[in-house]
Amino acid sequence: MDYLTLIQLLDSTVRLATPLLLACLAGLFSERAGIFDIGLEGKMLAAAFFSAAVAALSGNVWVGLLAGIGASMVLSAVHGLASITFRGNQLISGVAINFLAAGMTVLIAQDWFRQGGRTPSLSGGARFDSITLPGADAIADTPFIGPLYAELISGHSILVYMALAAVPLTWWLLFRTRFGLRLRAVGENPAAVDTAGVSVVALRYAAVAICGLLCGIAGAYLSTALQAGFVKDMSAGRGFIALAALIFSKWRPWHALYACLLFGLFGALETRPDVIEAVTTLKVNSALLGALPYVMTVIILAGFIGKAIPPRAGGEPYVKER
Repeated sequence: MDYLTLIQLLDSTVRLATPLLLACLAGLFSERAGIFDIGLEGKMLAAAFFSAAVAALSGNVWVGLLAGIGASMVLSAVHGLASITFRGNQLISGVAINFLAAGMTVLIAQDWFRQGGRTPSLSGGARFDSITLPGADAIADTPFIGPLYAELISGHSILVYMALAAVPLTWWLLFRTRFGLRLRAVGENPAAVDTAGVSVVALRYAAVAICGLLCGIAGAYLSTALQAGFVKDMSAGRGFIALAALIFSKWRPWHALYACLLFGLFGALETRPDVIEAVTTLKVNSALLGALPYVMTVIILAGFIGKAIPPRAGGEPYVKER
């Protein structure tokens, strides 16, 4: 495998890891506050549709992004009402959101565009274009450094850079601010937070809202940056893979980045089986490579990658003592 092929493989890894990373960080905020959310998949799917649909209708991708975020946050509010206000089962609420999004997106897409549940293909101002960083063209032909900077670091959409910037921002917010301390405390011992005079309900709703925001960006990335429009079930299980990456990372932001890059690498290898064949001299079935993320998900959830201990109050509604 030559150096340029390696750079291209890593470039695909970053692109495919971006929606996983955003969804993983979304789940991290929610679960750190004690709200389990398996509805990440549904929120990403709804955001992907509404961002593509509004971008196609308006011709403005930023308006589409706002629409996608809005759709995701509405579903987050529904999950918050069911889980926090009405103290319902958080897992059932998440499953309901996934089913709702899967059916709603296709139904509305067919009603609006009459293209079999798809949106029109996006182009021009209705899509996020890749950004060429300063100096990338000038050093593109420089050995080693040129391809690394011009091909791997430069040339991504702004949402990719936002996702990468969200990792240190999440770490700082959770571990270096009063808000983060209280958020983590709510997931561990909500009664102690309540005793200190801090609203458990408000903190959990804030976490659910941040989760909706990040899922909205993740979904918008799928349909307006990674691809050029919405197709049925285009989230393709990424929300569930993000949950597996969250468990793998043990609910820590930097580890979440590494876990999502690993899953992104699996996805990149599916499109480049020749890379494995060149390294191992083995004939590899691309379908088998496509199953790798899901096999890894089962391995992680089965607990073979060390014991992951979730927040102690996770999944439990808080009932204030009188």
